[in-house]
Amino acid sequence: MKTIKGPAIFLAQFMGNEEPYNSLDSICKWVASLGYKAIQIPTWDARLIDLEKAAESKDYCDELKGRIAEHGLEISELSTHLQGQLVAVHPAYDQLFDAFAPENLRNNPKGRTEWAIQTVKNAAVASRNLGIDVHATFSGALMWHTFHPWPQRPAGLVEAGFKELANRWTPILDVFEDNGVDVCYEVHPGEDIFDGITYEMFLDACNQHPRACLLYDPSHFILQQLDYLEYIDLYHERIRMFHVKDAEFNPSGRQGTFGGYQDWGNRAGRYRSPGDGHIDFGSIFSKLSQYGFDGWAVLEWECCIKSPEQGAKEGAEFIKHHIIEVTDKTFDDFAGGGSDEALIKKVLGI
Repeated sequence: MKTIKGPAIFLAQFMGNEEPYNSLDSICKWVASLGYKAIQIPTWDARLIDLEKAAESKDYCDELKGRIAEHGLEISELSTHLQGQLVAVHPAYDQLFDAFAPENLRNNPKGRTEWAIQTVKNAAVASRNLGIDVHATFSGALMWHTFHPWPQRPAGLVEAGFKELANRWTPILDVFEDNGVDVCYEVHPGEDIFDGITYEMFLDACNQHPRACLLYDPSHFILQQLDYLEYIDLYHERIRMFHVKDAEFNPSGRQGTFGGYQDWGNRAGRYRSPGDGHIDFGSIFSKLSQYGFDGWAVLEWECCIKSPEQGAKEGAEFIKHHIIEVTDKTFDDFAGGGSDEALIKKVLGI
């Protein structure tokens, strides 16, 4: 067993144009004052990191780590959620996802994909330069528009979709292998990897690539009504990252898992701040600790009711409260457990 590290915080939902959310130093000062020990950095925000420079220069990475360390923090992981999304985009989503790409690549799906692939590869090298061995991203999606098979999916569509997804990701995964970094896919609705079975199909398609790992976020599972605790039992060997994000599911006679096209506040399934939803985090922290997960517990704030400021403040204490300092003793050691072969035979009557 190992003790989970934390608390850490994902900065993506907190960056803004006002102090203290508009620069690396000011937001580091703020999260440190709340009790956080590490930050997960969204690499698309140039105020936090120059990803290309981080891939080119170890000196730049050392300087970046030093600036963050001045606030009593470290970098837990880098994230390429937005860039990873662009590795695989179905044409139906081109216009919506163009906002994730540089302006000069909009309305250019081929160029956008090439840029995304190179950017995620850069994140592998940057992570190595920063001394980090795990990385967060999305898989992208070519098949999501067919997840509810009406009209009927043509035979072979799913297999062809995962084959193409693996063709795009395997060269990226190989770069991560070369740099000693695991790719941790956030299993998420809207991605082709959105539950356990789709993850298994992706693994099969990329020949069980050792770097194709998981970011565990139970909020996405309660909205699907998936057993998020058994998921840990099934995939704990591949779980290398952990987002602490809550959710609740309140179905009615009017809507269920699909949400009836409602906004987040009115959906049956909605994201909440940790402790405000239905997720059993006590059991999650216990299982992850028992299985030896020693990564960071990272707050990801997404709540349709509570403010991000209150969510961040409460989230640090929530994570601290749930981290288990694992024991190296057995509770009944006081009773004595010494033994020898003669005693064993005597106890067994042989």
